[in-house]
Amino acid sequence: MSARRIRVRLQPKASRNELKGWKEDPESGERILQARVTAPPVDGKANKALIALLAKEFKTPKSKIRIVQGETSRDKLVELAG
Repeated sequence: MSARRIRVRLQPKASRNELKGWKEDPESGERILQARVTAPPVDGKANKALIALLAKEFKTPKSKIRIVQGETSRDKLVELAG
């Protein structure tokens, strides 16, 4: 079972939950997934909303998704197992 890591730029307190698409970082050349969630960045609510959104989009259980880096930042490294 392999794990995939993706970079995510999260916008909390947005008007709706959505994945806006991929953007390339001009400095590193990495692809970054832009995501928006309605939840505020308080008590991990935005992170939980992001995990739920990714689980729905990638059709995988929430338990298979974890934030590896950036718990308190807009820029996150997310791991999807399986």
